[in-house]
Amino acid sequence: MKYSTTVLFFALIGCKSAHTINNPKVDNAITKNAVQLLEDKRFHSVSIVVLKDGKSITRHFGELTIGKGNKPDDSTLYELASVTKTFTGYIASKAILDKKLNLDDDIRIYLSEPYPNLEFKGEPIKVKHLITHTSGFPNFPPKSENKEAFFEGLRLINIETKPGEVYSYSNTAPELTAYILEKVYQKPFEELVNEFVLKPNKMDQTKFTLNENDRNRLVKGYNDKNELMPNFNRTLWGGISGLHSTTTDLVKYMKLQLDKSNVTVNESHKKLFKEGSDFWEGYHWYIIENDNQLIYRHHGGIYGMQNWFVIYPKQNMGISVLTNASFNETGEILEKVVDNLYNDINAIQ
Repeated sequence: MKYSTTVLFFALIGCKSAHTINNPKVDNAITKNAVQLLEDKRFHSVSIVVLKDGKSITRHFGELTIGKGNKPDDSTLYELASVTKTFTGYIASKAILDKKLNLDDDIRIYLSEPYPNLEFKGEPIKVKHLITHTSGFPNFPPKSENKEAFFEGLRLINIETKPGEVYSYSNTAPELTAYILEKVYQKPFEELVNEFVLKPNKMDQTKFTLNENDRNRLVKGYNDKNELMPNFNRTLWGGISGLHSTTTDLVKYMKLQLDKSNVTVNESHKKLFKEGSDFWEGYHWYIIENDNQLIYRHHGGIYGMQNWFVIYPKQNMGISVLTNASFNETGEILEKVVDNLYNDINAIQ
């Protein structure tokens, strides 16, 4: 693909929002990391969000459509993909505090029919196992074309390890969690997300269901062959994916996650399962904690776009990096961008 000098010039200049941190060094650090990323021609655009000590900056680079030079901006809608799971975790933590759920509940008490297969040698799958990817459920539901088929698929699952002992990433478990949350609150999961997360934090640009104007703002992304990819079609509750958001709304979500006075946030950040010497699972947060760091993070990947969303409570900081490209190495590359940007900002005196 050939680019004119003019297109390249305007594609690489970032679009600055009205919420800019008044520090040119931070701005320069963002620009440096964005330009380095876009040197890899598999990437076409990148949006970067930084929140530090209550002040934020959102910057946009590249082009959303190959060859057109149309930069993303603060109104661009991205699919959050698996970062949606952190919203599921937040509502689950609220349900625990509201005493609607107990982490040690056998999940089958919330199902309308018996599922004798959802245990291992008499050991039941508990709510906490769904939340921490330790249920033994498969990554993808055996059937996911609709909600009725999902429950049919649950009967096909064979639990091969004791629940709570082995981490295995599952997109099946968060969907069942969303269903359980609907049942205990007697409200649709989409309504729970609106009531408990979006409305209180004025995240009016974050939503599951899009109108025509929203769809026009929705990113259409690419794979590594520059082929345009479809957007995700939600057929289940939305516990794993389906939320769309803008960079400015992600700032608001960062502020929520950094609010130490919020008891639901504090519950959702609890370490529920230990994976390594300094790595834990929270309520759909991956938690890194050692002598030098405390990090809450989640990656989101879907057809044609990916993002990393990271919270650093000790530094009172959040970083999100979003791109309109998705291929095998994208997550690792974006993770390095986040790490490098974090180091660059921390080095600024």
